[in-house]
Amino acid sequence: MTLDTVKHAAETPDVKLPWAELGLKEDEYARVREILGRRPTGAELAMYSVMWSEHCSYKSSKVHLKQFGEKVPENDAMLVGIGENAGVVDVGQGYAVTFKVESHNHPSYVEPYQGAATGVGGIVRDIIAMGARPVAVVDPLRMGDAHHPDTKRVLPGVVAGIGGYGNCLGLPNIGGELVFDACYQGNPLVNAGAIGVMRHEDIHLAKASGPGNKVILYGARTGGDGIGGASILASETFDDSKPSKRPAVQVGDPFQEKLLIECTLEAFAEKLVVGIQDLGAAGLSCATSELASNGSGGMRVELDDVPLRDSTLTPEEILMSESQERMCAVVEPEKVERFLAICEKWDVIATVVGEVTDGDRLEIFWHGEQIVDVDPRTVAHDGPVYERPYARPSWQDALQADDANKLARPANAAELREQVLKLVAAPNQAAKSWVTDQYDRFVQGNTVLAQPEDSGMIRINEETGLGVAIATDGNGRFAKLDPYTGAQLALAESYRNVAASGAKPLAISDCLNFGSPEDPDVMWQFAEAIRGLADGCLELGTPVTGGNVSLYNQTGEAAIHPTPVVAVLGVIDDVARRTPIAFEEEGQLLYLLGDTREEFGGSAWSQVVHGHLGGLPPKVDLAREKLLAEILISASRDGMIDAAHDLSDGGLVQAVTESCLRGGKGARLVVPDGLDAFTFLFSESAGRAVVSVPRSEELRFTDMCGARGLPVTRVGVVDGEALDVQGEFTLPLSELRTAHEETIPGLFA
Repeated sequence: MTLDTVKHAAETPDVKLPWAELGLKEDEYARVREILGRRPTGAELAMYSVMWSEHCSYKSSKVHLKQFGEKVPENDAMLVGIGENAGVVDVGQGYAVTFKVESHNHPSYVEPYQGAATGVGGIVRDIIAMGARPVAVVDPLRMGDAHHPDTKRVLPGVVAGIGGYGNCLGLPNIGGELVFDACYQGNPLVNAGAIGVMRHEDIHLAKASGPGNKVILYGARTGGDGIGGASILASETFDDSKPSKRPAVQVGDPFQEKLLIECTLEAFAEKLVVGIQDLGAAGLSCATSELASNGSGGMRVELDDVPLRDSTLTPEEILMSESQERMCAVVEPEKVERFLAICEKWDVIATVVGEVTDGDRLEIFWHGEQIVDVDPRTVAHDGPVYERPYARPSWQDALQADDANKLARPANAAELREQVLKLVAAPNQAAKSWVTDQYDRFVQGNTVLAQPEDSGMIRINEETGLGVAIATDGNGRFAKLDPYTGAQLALAESYRNVAASGAKPLAISDCLNFGSPEDPDVMWQFAEAIRGLADGCLELGTPVTGGNVSLYNQTGEAAIHPTPVVAVLGVIDDVARRTPIAFEEEGQLLYLLGDTREEFGGSAWSQVVHGHLGGLPPKVDLAREKLLAEILISASRDGMIDAAHDLSDGGLVQAVTESCLRGGKGARLVVPDGLDAFTFLFSESAGRAVVSVPRSEELRFTDMCGARGLPVTRVGVVDGEALDVQGEFTLPLSELRTAHEETIPGLFA
């Protein structure tokens, strides 16, 4: 068989290539031919197909994502923004923190354990590539119906994969979510986030500069697993009629990744690296084209020198493979020997596979013949850009008119009590310790807060107590009712969670999970969510450091709810001043901050009691969210509150239940004037929190709220061994604990 070289491609313009099978559209293939002035070689076609996939090129989302750069100004904390492997923010004392959230949705449905495990591995390598030591991971998850048989296949595998990989790396899992909804049945969402810490001077970028500098591939050998992987899997809808995609799922080795982390950090410490890129989606195609296009010259690569696990791999397969635990570094010639010595010390395979040239082409050779000759920018950055048609769905008005506020409410105190028990025991509101107990949340000894706290918190300086907090949130039900408002509610909830723990919100990363961009309804949802998020970040002053778009989360005609997941990172000067959620001191006063309205659209109550989704989501007041955050942070710093819990999914009764059970103390609640017991307990109005205040601090705290104009209402006291809503019902903590904690183990243990 003749090797398909650049010369051969120029001489055989009519050779048929499998562009459609590799996911390219006819006009995209025509564009590749136009760029090259000839037909591509098989290797070039492989590179363009993975790099121009939806997952890698963002071809349907770019036109909307640019709002983040245009609308939202960077604040003083921003050190590296959108466009790099991960964003970086200044957290003070010479420290910088990098963080990002990405999706590994499709691979995790096909092969739950490896899909989730390699999602963790991939996001951790993004953090390493910035020059940081990874310090924690988070895992926002969305699964199908909790009672569906396939959920029992997917969830345990995903949790085992996340725990297995993260635990082996020695990284605490400090946050995340688990949400069940039938809309995710065929498209579960496995989003993975990571945080890394470095000094300002240690930031590294993905660029190949300096002619003569060597390109070193190091880490695991390249194998046949993950060929096409996330880049192809996540760029089309699932269809039962197509062949199994199981071979496309990557296989992870966390012990190899741990060696890779230590090896890389030692090379950074010795200033051996000019540029670096991890090999994730699109593998070597991505690493070579992005390094070359971001640098000042070209690149020549000898593909024969790539260490292989399978000697039968073709050049195309080597370029498309997404085998895990691999990175690509650009190193000056005189430092190569030392770099290779460090790799050998850590038992990491490292091979010089090429060098930076003074040209402007990415040239790849196989068996002495040139098989790739491209402008790297055309591969990495100049892919197609689509302005997909979008329009408000014809069903949107009817959905919003189906008002949840008109649903039948409990007729008496007994029904109210029964509905409280039903709510706290529902899979979405029930305790998730069956999941989180499979993760090591406290390894490394710097975890300050972890699930089920409002945000995860990590200490990054033992001497000063400097720490960072992170929360991830997203409510697909709210976004289905109104994607603009739903995206802002996700931002507001995550922002509020960080502030409730005492940390000051600094910046966000996002993971935007939607259905097929070829559906105008879905594209309208996406466009509205981006607009909402950009407007919200502008008002809150939280720049977007980067993120991820996951489209085609759709089976046939059935798309998931639009699910923008927002991660907010915050900083706290001294982790000793953090605020937990637990009520622990008898006699402390309970105060409700914010306004409570009759807002039940998309609420947990409407879902659990009535199986209903309709109406409008709660209103958003971002100025109020900022004020609430400032009050929570000040009260935490100055010792005015001992516990705080944001009010969101499930309303006040859910928050108080969690705080009571966390601290082992009951609460007596009094329904405030002007509210009925039902609205008081179940409303999901935004911009609210419940706090426990020592009696000695009551006057100082209420004066501060009054002076700042934040509504504050005394609603009870920490007391006894029951949740007692006076004049309505009493629920012993033992009964609440059984209801809240036995649901998930009963379904999945």
